[in-house]
Amino acid sequence: MTSSAPRTAFYTGSFDPVTNGHADVIAGAARLCDRLVLAIGVHPGKTPLLPAEQRAALLREIATPLLAASGATLDVVTFDDLAVDAARRAGATIVVRGLRDGTDLDYEMQMAGMNAVMAPEIQTVFLPASGAVRHITATLVRQIAAMGGDVSPFVPAAVLPVLAERFARR
Repeated sequence: MTSSAPRTAFYTGSFDPVTNGHADVIAGAARLCDRLVLAIGVHPGKTPLLPAEQRAALLREIATPLLAASGATLDVVTFDDLAVDAARRAGATIVVRGLRDGTDLDYEMQMAGMNAVMAPEIQTVFLPASGAVRHITATLVRQIAAMGGDVSPFVPAAVLPVLAERFARR
């Protein structure tokens, strides 16, 4: 990177729970920046599976070793407003979005266009999912875990005990 100012990338999501797909995007994003901000969207109208504090702790645990090789620093924040406003507060010049398929691309292109009008100083960067994680969604992970299925192929090891506890048969 030619400039002396650190390059900050901003990656948003619900991370409810953190999946191997999220980890894949985090690893890719770490190669693009000096500082990566993982931003947990918190919306009052939605009831998450895991509290934001627990998701933040899991993100730190999972992302720290992924960033070690790149030398990028990590911050984890929550936000409840527009992602571009939260990205500005974080000093980001890049918003990172992961893409699994064409449906994601269509939606993310619309969001990138809207964000470019609202915050032209912030560039959206798309990272295609690796083939091994392309099929993973947090929604499907929650559904499988809720029905007692094995989610170990889909989430980092640190997430397994959290899901097991959350869905323990009472």
